[in-house]
Amino acid sequence: MLKKISVLIVVVFFTTSVIGQQANQRQINVGTDPITQASESGEWLEPSPAKGTKAKNVILIIGDGMGTAQVYASIVAQKENSNFLRFPFSGFSRTFSHNRYTTDSGAGGTAIVTGRKTNNHHLGVLPDTTPIPSLLSFAHEARMSTGFVVTCSVLDATPASTYAHVPNRKMYDTISMQMAQCGYDVMIGGGLHNFRPENRKDGQNPLDTLLRRGYEITYSLEEMNRSRSNKLVTFFCENYYGPIAPGRDPVLAQGTKKALEILSKNPKGFALMIEGSQIDWACHNNDAAYMEAELADFESMLKIVLDFAEKDGNTLVVVTADHETGGLVLVGGNIEEGKNECKYVTGNHSGVMVPVFSYGPCAETFSGINNNIDLLPKILNALGLKTYLNK
Repeated sequence: MLKKISVLIVVVFFTTSVIGQQANQRQINVGTDPITQASESGEWLEPSPAKGTKAKNVILIIGDGMGTAQVYASIVAQKENSNFLRFPFSGFSRTFSHNRYTTDSGAGGTAIVTGRKTNNHHLGVLPDTTPIPSLLSFAHEARMSTGFVVTCSVLDATPASTYAHVPNRKMYDTISMQMAQCGYDVMIGGGLHNFRPENRKDGQNPLDTLLRRGYEITYSLEEMNRSRSNKLVTFFCENYYGPIAPGRDPVLAQGTKKALEILSKNPKGFALMIEGSQIDWACHNNDAAYMEAELADFESMLKIVLDFAEKDGNTLVVVTADHETGGLVLVGGNIEEGKNECKYVTGNHSGVMVPVFSYGPCAETFSGINNNIDLLPKILNALGLKTYLNK
């Protein structure tokens, strides 16, 4: 009996030593490269950025209409060099609205940033139209810096869900005045037309309101980059951008850089929402080339964000979608050539789950199958703003 016990102890000691050596070797192989990489044994390794600790900043990224098929199409098109592969944690989000199996961007965006379900076409209100606060308004109240960068009008559903409180997402006169008064530090996108008093039914001038509140307003990429103001609004176009291919400026990547430059100055931290808006438009059109170009633009922005988060060490990054668009199916392709064969089931939104990717402090809490209203409580918890959950 004693011989058997002695042999067992030796085996356990030897096994523990080998496992320890392998673990040390894995740590050596990881190095400082943030991208998941293979060890000498061929095992894939994941970075573990600040697991379980409090975040100082949060960057919430929404790919409008971006389902799992769209993400995989981007991974293939990037020839396996996709920035989506840098995320150590992933999960899913269920996107149904309060009154529909398939959500629109108004209810979808509102659910993500407020943690509450609402009816399609509502923005920042409950089904009974009671106003509800958003992630950015909570952060603003906590004296963090706040902002958003989008490739659509600043009055469109997703950006407007962070500051507006209206029963219909098309109430642009009201929405634009609410934006001018929201107090966020950086707001970048299109939609200047609705801010000009001559184009409004109410005759008000939200541009004057912004100027009185201390904002610098810029109207081009060059003006934006030259600005030294810590309160910045940029309108790149009167209404809506054209597609990134063949001619739109890299406003998403450059706008993100500018926003991070300004918001990161605040020692209390920041909350930034970024939207790749036209992935949705491309899929409504069932246009695969348009979609892949917008996803490539999205990838460029992701690199900037993840490089920032890696260097900072205190930034939570969450990437998701408000819904999937097009019912995209990838029926074939060529991995080595980065080509996808795409087919669309619909020209509208679908009700399928969408992906959630996370990086940074508390990133592991976003794994699994979430409801879209689960994301805000997790973000507030990561920021140490749990007290806002009951508001």
